[in-house]
Amino acid sequence: MSKAVVILAGGLSKRFGEEKCLKDLAGKPLVAHVLNRVSNVAEERIIVAGSVAQRNALSRLFETKARVVADKYQDHSPLIGALTGFETVQAEYALLLPCDATFVSAEIAALLLDLCAGRSAVIPRWPDGKIEPLQAAYNVKLAQNAGKMALNEGRRDMLSMIAHLRRIRYVSTLVLQQYDEKLTTFFNINTVEDWRKAESILKKYR
Repeated sequence: MSKAVVILAGGLSKRFGEEKCLKDLAGKPLVAHVLNRVSNVAEERIIVAGSVAQRNALSRLFETKARVVADKYQDHSPLIGALTGFETVQAEYALLLPCDATFVSAEIAALLLDLCAGRSAVIPRWPDGKIEPLQAAYNVKLAQNAGKMALNEGRRDMLSMIAHLRRIRYVSTLVLQQYDEKLTTFFNINTVEDWRKAESILKKYR
């Protein structure tokens, strides 16, 4: 079972107000925190940038740690980034992650990938029914086909891709609390306030 990690770094960061993947957080570019945490989870690591310029900047920093590619499609969305990643990886299964999941759990990442064997996807699900499609594992070929079907329908969201998948395994976040009690693995930096909170937490462990 070959595995990959795909980190989406090309988001527009509308709520944050500026590009954040390379912004310094506690002494490192934001995306470096995510990459470092999952570096041993899979043998193949891909960072998907939103532009050629961003790809070049990321490549200079991470050329020995990950392969960096730019979005293959004109529109920018998590689905576009995911599709680019799926079309790039050689592995059979891939874990998607956003570049701002600063505290992603390597244990949970590995678990999701392991559980994906024989499934089209393994997706965390909260008690209220909400899911985490950007911290989930996918069968690369099946997800690639489903993503293209969504694009052909004029859709650009992850849920539209997931709607075309069968044999999905949903994992309750209550189960995942056994590995990450406070579920900080799902903490994303969407605002300046989130950034300050993450920076404060990280500085305590420097």
